[in-house]
Amino acid sequence: MDRRVREMKKRIEKRRRERQYKGKDPKESRWSAADEERYGLPVVTYDRYSFEAAPHPLFRKEWFLFKILIAACLVLVTAILFRHPSASLEPARQFIARTMETEFQFAAVSAWYEKTFGEPLAFFAPKKEEKVKTASSYAVPASGRILESFEKNGEGVTIETENGAKVEAMKEGIVTFAGTKDRLGKTVIIQHADGTETWYGHLGAISVKLYDFVEMGQEVGTAEASEANKQKGLFYFAIKQGDEFIDPIQVISFE
Repeated sequence: MDRRVREMKKRIEKRRRERQYKGKDPKESRWSAADEERYGLPVVTYDRYSFEAAPHPLFRKEWFLFKILIAACLVLVTAILFRHPSASLEPARQFIARTMETEFQFAAVSAWYEKTFGEPLAFFAPKKEEKVKTASSYAVPASGRILESFEKNGEGVTIETENGAKVEAMKEGIVTFAGTKDRLGKTVIIQHADGTETWYGHLGAISVKLYDFVEMGQEVGTAEASEANKQKGLFYFAIKQGDEFIDPIQVISFE
């Protein structure tokens, strides 16, 4: 913009000098902004233009730097809390630890979004699995005999079923873990919209991936082969509500 203004001023000055050299009366050859406007030439007025670059409508540098500063302060304060041995800071340390360990409620947010805005746009329509419902509107992961009860285990139950039997999701939700856990082997954890979790352990194979959405009755894996009886299979099943496990037998029946 500055270069354009300078060029236009040079052209006006050049025309003014040319008229003077032709011997005309200087009073008649004076060139003003009014003359420029009269003869259709562009008029440059400095009050109409702002020579400062306008800020980007989607990006504010000051706000961005402020957020970086706040984030750095939070990291610094957290580091001080965990490195300082003072007992008075223990409640703050416990609060931060609980916050970081709390699983984000993917299933609850997904259910809220679908209820509020409808189903999200998908390029490929997912295949609907047939839902197997019990009287309590829950799918039985796999029918079988209880080998280890909740009273003995304190967290879940171990079910004896057919070797290689399909283990299905008790109800719809989002996979928040699909891998190997200590004492449980291959495990799938599904988070549900009501905040509960169902655990499927001792799997011979896993059929879902992390953050997959699974329907009720959809296969999540297969039962692991039993060491005592190769003709049989077994799997582990647990229901977690908040920070506590509840007895699955109170919810569904496996036999």
